[in-house]
Amino acid sequence: MQEIRGLILDMDGVLWRGKEPLLNLQEFFSQMEMLGIQVVLATNNATKSVSQYLEKLSRYGVTLHPEQIVNSAMSAAYYLKKQFPDGGPVFVVGEQGLIDTLQEAGFYPAEENVLAVVAGLDRTLTYPKLSRACQLIRDGALFIGTNPDKSFPSPQGLTPGAGAVLAFLETGSDVKPIITGKPQPFLFELALRRMGLEPSVVLTVGDRLDTDILGAQNAGCATAAVLTGVSTLEEIQQWTPPVDLILENLSDLIPLLKEGFEK
Repeated sequence: MQEIRGLILDMDGVLWRGKEPLLNLQEFFSQMEMLGIQVVLATNNATKSVSQYLEKLSRYGVTLHPEQIVNSAMSAAYYLKKQFPDGGPVFVVGEQGLIDTLQEAGFYPAEENVLAVVAGLDRTLTYPKLSRACQLIRDGALFIGTNPDKSFPSPQGLTPGAGAVLAFLETGSDVKPIITGKPQPFLFELALRRMGLEPSVVLTVGDRLDTDILGAQNAGCATAAVLTGVSTLEEIQQWTPPVDLILENLSDLIPLLKEGFEK
């Protein structure tokens, strides 16, 4: 493998678990800057906007540029924009971060005559909202899912994720969603484009094999799996093709990059 010049980092389960940081984030990003390694954060979490992520990072003493953050709300907006260049009404099963991102692309929340149902994690879900979404999908609205993550790590353990919401809607509508987040290629392509780097010199670090690692391998990036999130050591060791690195914690990557990680 070539010398690593860029990192694509997942967030939940890699940088933090809920509000709890999993390492000294200020030190990690300072080390990456000193080493001249570019970093883009790419998450399937569509509940927060870029500005909300920047604010959260600032609470840990980390300052990043908006271009260094991509999420599955952006990939959903990107996909919709290709289908409907003029924007329009959509029914959103999701939180404010998803709504804000869609509105920036010209899509506004509505409950009638919608172009699409866009669904992600929604911690204020109600049965009427789920029922209406199913009706709209059955009536022909495009069904977009931000990401397929069945769960995500929290301080209390694994918590139901967007994939659980999509499973309800798929069962209730008999229609499979179009997934726009990881492991689909958009977030990786966007991250690579923003860094201006080829996949061969970029390492992707994630905690989920079926999204972070699979997507990165399909994109041609080197991969590192951390043990601070969803996938277990046994699962990671059995993954094919194998990951390039297994890390107890993201902080363990610092000395490897300092030495010049090659394989």
